[in-house]
Amino acid sequence: MNQEWDIIVVGGGITGAGIFRQSVHLGYKTLLVEQNDFAWGTSSRSSKLVHGGLRYLKQGKIDLVRDSVLERQALLAELPGLVNPLNFLIADYKGQSPNPWLLRAGLATYDTLAGKWDHQWLSRNDFIMAAPHLNREGLTGGGRFTDAQVDDARLVLRVLLEGEAEGGTLESYTKATSPRREGDRTHLTLENSRGRFEVSARVVFSATGAWADQFSEHRPHRLRPLRGSHITFPGWRLPLPCALSFSHPDDGRPTFLVPWEGASFCGTTDLDHNHSLDQEPRIEAEEVKYLLRGLAFAVPHLELQARDIIGTWAGVRPVLSSGKEVDPSKETRDHALWNENGVVTMTGGKLTTFRLMAGEAMEEAAMYLPAPSRRGLFTFAPPTLLEGPVPPHLAQRLSGRYGAMAQQVAECGDLSLIQGSWNVWAELVWACRAERVYHLSDLLLRRTRLGFVLPGGGREHMEPIGKICCKELGWDAHRWKSEMEDYIHLWESAYTVAEGALW
Repeated sequence: MNQEWDIIVVGGGITGAGIFRQSVHLGYKTLLVEQNDFAWGTSSRSSKLVHGGLRYLKQGKIDLVRDSVLERQALLAELPGLVNPLNFLIADYKGQSPNPWLLRAGLATYDTLAGKWDHQWLSRNDFIMAAPHLNREGLTGGGRFTDAQVDDARLVLRVLLEGEAEGGTLESYTKATSPRREGDRTHLTLENSRGRFEVSARVVFSATGAWADQFSEHRPHRLRPLRGSHITFPGWRLPLPCALSFSHPDDGRPTFLVPWEGASFCGTTDLDHNHSLDQEPRIEAEEVKYLLRGLAFAVPHLELQARDIIGTWAGVRPVLSSGKEVDPSKETRDHALWNENGVVTMTGGKLTTFRLMAGEAMEEAAMYLPAPSRRGLFTFAPPTLLEGPVPPHLAQRLSGRYGAMAQQVAECGDLSLIQGSWNVWAELVWACRAERVYHLSDLLLRRTRLGFVLPGGGREHMEPIGKICCKELGWDAHRWKSEMEDYIHLWESAYTVAEGALW
């Protein structure tokens, strides 16, 4: 790391990954450092949607929605198998806001901005056919439209590893502190298990998300960290042919029911997060009760209870603060960019528009950098055509998730599904070999999502997982036991409903 860098990016979530990838694409010598694992923060704990944000139309955010739906279409075209179309149904109930005419107008505007007419209005009977478990009392019909879904952590990995393949340098579990400008370079102190390093670059990007105020201390408290939590059910317990959106009966907030990776989840909440950002965020009892009340309204006949929940997750959004005591849901979801003497901070915004945000960040930093060797935004490597007996649906999935490395993943061995998930065993082998797995939680919460979609966080599969880790990572029996105990403790404290927490 003791080199002369053009650019150092601090933060390994989707914003930092986009800036890293764009800076490498433009020809700059670039280092990215992340204090935890890649995608450890908000970027592995989102609602897994690549969307324009239909509700932002109501707020008059036309430009934001237009940019988002156009990027959604671009990502669908470039990343089939990772970013996939997702049908949404949005229910209309008698006397509920917004009224059906306003909702129809919103759907029409949404598709017009995307340049793709792909919605329809369903009668009550047709809506019931499409969503047979939905509450029918007061239902008048509703709209059907298309957005997209993504494995957020895998998107981050895909962006980072393609940037590394093009010449960038990545370091996880490396903490950056003390940014300071000296002459025409910005200096940082980096610290990891190998020691302490003093490094410098022409410009440093802070893509630290909810930690932005801590990293850049000159003008703190610009952010309002908000927690969004989700609860997960087995797919058979909450069967969803497509995603559903409804207004929560408590406060009218949009609430989603979404099928994902063989499971189904309900989310999200929107609350001030008043806990330390250095601890894993976790759902609180009142949030679980809130989401269960939403489910009791939306799908009452399923009679879902806390005991049916197989997992949870909570993410902290780096939302810009208005400085006023307003409802969290009314704070802007726009991104912010500021330049403080060689430290350019990008925070807020949406996962969907990460590539546009990266381009904007690089334009802001142009004053510190020589002219780029290339122009325009980066694109992804084209889909890989796999050789050998790989089923077509799996071939597309591996191509989307791993890009140019998909063939090597397929050659890692067992392509059978891990029971209860959409992952295959070969993916665990590849992750251990090639994707910087340092802890079991890296493997089960971010390289794969087994900890999100399997009961017990995947505990029933620990024996074969342990064999893979010990062989590929060189762990002995003592290291494996320690990693497994740490992972189970973490999962029980931050990724499930604690026993007795609701009573």
